[in-house]
Amino acid sequence: MSNVTEFILLGLTQDPDLQKLLFIVCSIIYLLTLAGNMIISVTIFISPALATPMYFFLSYLSIIDGFYSSSIAPKMIYNMISEKSSISFNGCMIQLFAEHFFAGAEIILLVSMAYDRYIAICKPLHYMTIMRRSMCVSLVVAAGIVGFVHGMIQTTFIAQLPFCGPNTINHFICDLIPLLELVCTDTHTLGPLIAMNSGSLCLLSFCMLIASYVVILHSLRKHSSEGRRKALSTCASHVSVVVLFFVPCSYLYVRPMTSFPIDKIVSVFYTLVTPLLNPLIYTFRNEEVKKVLKKLLGQVRSNKD
Repeated sequence: MSNVTEFILLGLTQDPDLQKLLFIVCSIIYLLTLAGNMIISVTIFISPALATPMYFFLSYLSIIDGFYSSSIAPKMIYNMISEKSSISFNGCMIQLFAEHFFAGAEIILLVSMAYDRYIAICKPLHYMTIMRRSMCVSLVVAAGIVGFVHGMIQTTFIAQLPFCGPNTINHFICDLIPLLELVCTDTHTLGPLIAMNSGSLCLLSFCMLIASYVVILHSLRKHSSEGRRKALSTCASHVSVVVLFFVPCSYLYVRPMTSFPIDKIVSVFYTLVTPLLNPLIYTFRNEEVKKVLKKLLGQVRSNKD
């Protein structure tokens, strides 16, 4: 039975001056994240030139990044200027579910994007047959289902554990490790089982992605120099996003369930910085997206004139 009805989040720092500075910085990053991901998703949805499976997945990646950041950033930013940085027990469980729901969905979506590049490069003659619209929709739906199941497993396990006090979380979010440290029961067996759900999903997916790109690189030897350049440019964007997402994920969940001081910095990176960098990476490294954005910007300016 849990006696705790709310948790106190200590946040990133207890220094009032530093909190004000972080409030401004994190607010700017969050607003840029929302704007960047919205621009990418809307551009892809309204542009016929980007009506391909790769950009179809990219549009949903931008949507997921926006929701993922929104499940954490607003509460974190508000607590920086609030006198009492608290969150209800139910609110904490909702945040935990949302975090792992969107993270799980993003993992499967990144795997789907790698599969799309594999088919495009290694089986180009069958690309349109395999990556038809129904297949792309099915992969996006599968990402949502896996994310939902993953989030429910994590939340269900944690919600059933007894919290008797204290209720102070040395973090700015409700996550597995900080919550497990507050449970008033032995978690030496249960802790690794709960972490395994996140760690195994993260590690297995990362290994699949690495294996797929090894095959892709091997296949590129048969392509022309121009074909290799274009394929490598596209794959480089995806690999950059994969590294930005999976390195922090692996650090946090593929290890013993113990908190370290650097955990907060890593969490800030994958909850705020990574969702901001994803649209920038795909925009600046992708000529087609840049051309469409310039064209749309030109149309907006001409309409104003």
